[in-house]
Amino acid sequence: AIPNKHWAYQPLSSPEVPDVQSRDWIKNPLDRFILARLEQNELSPNPKAGKVTWLRRAFFNLTGLPPTPEEVDAFVLDETADAFSKITDRLLSTPQYGEKWARHWLDLVRYAETDGYERDGTKANAWRFRDYVIDAYNQDMPFDQFVIEQLAGDEINVANRNTRIATGYYRLGIWDDEPVDPEQAFYDSLDDVVSTTSKVFLAMTLGCSRCHDHKIDPLSQIDYYQVMAFFHNTFQDIRQLEFEKTAFTLNTQTVIASDQEQVRYRTAQERWEKNRMLVETELQKLESLFLEDLPEKDKEASLDENKRAELLEKVLSTRPETQRKRYDNLKSDIEHLDQNKVAPLPEALTIKENGSRAPKTYVLLRGNAHARGDRVEPAFPEVLGFDKPILKAVNEEAPSSGRRQVFAEWVAGDENPLTARVIVNRIWQHHFGRGLVRTPNDFGFNGARPTHPQLLDWLARWFMDEGWSIKSLHRMIVLSATYQMSSKDNPQGLARDPNNNLFWRYDMRRLDAEAIRDGVMSVSGMLNRQQFGPSVYPDIPPAIRAGASRPEDAWGISPIEQQHRRSIYVFVKRSLMEPLMSAFDLADTDSSCPERFTTVVPTQALTTLNGQFFNQQASFFAQRLRDECDENTVSQITRGLRLAFGRIPDDAEISRCVEWIRRWNEEEGISHDQALFYFCLIVLNLNEFIFVD
Repeated sequence: AIPNKHWAYQPLSSPEVPDVQSRDWIKNPLDRFILARLEQNELSPNPKAGKVTWLRRAFFNLTGLPPTPEEVDAFVLDETADAFSKITDRLLSTPQYGEKWARHWLDLVRYAETDGYERDGTKANAWRFRDYVIDAYNQDMPFDQFVIEQLAGDEINVANRNTRIATGYYRLGIWDDEPVDPEQAFYDSLDDVVSTTSKVFLAMTLGCSRCHDHKIDPLSQIDYYQVMAFFHNTFQDIRQLEFEKTAFTLNTQTVIASDQEQVRYRTAQERWEKNRMLVETELQKLESLFLEDLPEKDKEASLDENKRAELLEKVLSTRPETQRKRYDNLKSDIEHLDQNKVAPLPEALTIKENGSRAPKTYVLLRGNAHARGDRVEPAFPEVLGFDKPILKAVNEEAPSSGRRQVFAEWVAGDENPLTARVIVNRIWQHHFGRGLVRTPNDFGFNGARPTHPQLLDWLARWFMDEGWSIKSLHRMIVLSATYQMSSKDNPQGLARDPNNNLFWRYDMRRLDAEAIRDGVMSVSGMLNRQQFGPSVYPDIPPAIRAGASRPEDAWGISPIEQQHRRSIYVFVKRSLMEPLMSAFDLADTDSSCPERFTTVVPTQALTTLNGQFFNQQASFFAQRLRDECDENTVSQITRGLRLAFGRIPDDAEISRCVEWIRRWNEEEGISHDQALFYFCLIVLNLNEFIFVD
């Protein structure tokens, strides 16, 4: 293949929507592209899934939570023509939508709240970036704006608190706080930015060109360093710091308070300091008065803080009551002031540049920080065919070079052939289990070719015309006939297209780790829907904490109600993942994770049957059934199955469950309450709960 003819590097086309034979099946234009390919291959799409199946699919897909029985009943009874679109719009408008979809983006940008390596120190305020992403999805921020704010939110003209928080993107990677070779570590951190940015926004593996020209794609080593030059000013340059061991930091904290908040803070802080100084001065005078009659030897001893306290305690009883009372009041005033210090100004993990003048960038021979080659200037990968960037002149006193803004606007520009294709493919991937391109971080020669290239370009073009609205893209997909197909087997489809590359059916999928944990808490009635703020720490067994390098500091403690918050708010520690979610294939946080492994292994069953979390939640679930259904066993079973699966159970299922409980009561001598607990634990372990059809 000729490099510049590769499909991904071509400008977006504007394909005609194809004509099809079975027009009655079509719900929107994307269906025509799918059906046209099926008809070309003499295949038919699967029948439509039932309403309850589609509703549960849409709920988990858009919010990561199951529908309640009441929501299921309302939808089933709604026979209006716009029933599907109404529920889709409602799901997209809920706060839970952003919490679900933000997690996909956090996987991509290697989100974690610690540095990695042995000490795995905490990245203070990293959670603000997570909250920014959740809010951006909920507000349906145009994706091109979302891109620009993360790459250059501090440089744009409308920079504000949120756009600065967005630049925390740069600081999320691993960081060695005691590198053997600080200069090499400096360029490793720049490599993290170049590699992550090229994969996440452009699906290009530019990081492979750090040491030599790319072995597969038409990307040169010069391309790599020209792109790196856009970011070179964002970390402290080793050469400027004369190779000090503390050469650079990835934990840049920035005050994000408004000017008014900062004025109020300074006023309050000055008032607090003045009040404390007045009290402290009077207290010291009183103490000096108490100590002045002591022997000279004790006066000298009172210079020692510990001895001074002992001597004051001894002499205090000899002083008049009015002095003792005044002394106690002053001590109380000091304690009260110290307990009510002025709250510090809010800070965020952000990017900072080293002024307006960016350092010179050189090709590093074999990627070695100590072997400089030719000097390069900022430029875009040559294969994409863009002119050299025009770098804006900036004021000498400016805090930043402005280079990242140029790069960000190019990435998010309408002429870039990759950005819209890449994000459209990712959205499709999370609705159907895989993208139109099965390698979402690699659109290069080593990646997969799109199964439906015309559909990919049509969706990308439509997405841009819709103002880069991700919610509009969700609506298009979720309301399509393609999305509404059943997952049932079809002998002809299995024979001709066993991997379902042509989308003749909807693929059944296991829930991801967060949806399993959140779904369990939703069913048990314990889910705390509080949004935003510092991360929480679910209880972790001591045996797991013991494996950390510093077990005593490995994990925090949160109140029980906070432990029941959604999984996106769980603290993400690189060296110690929450064990339940780890068992269900959490993302690797060391680098960009475009798709998670989905495993089905025995350790997962051991976790769900024997693990602390599932057993606790089964107990809460059983209590919920007792509260809602009194002691009526049939009602308890019916309600439990409905909460877990959405659908109405049939008589045979209810009878079987009643028989379980009867036998446990009569033959095993188990109390009704304990039998109900076992029933709830079994329900939470069934495939119908763990999988979405």
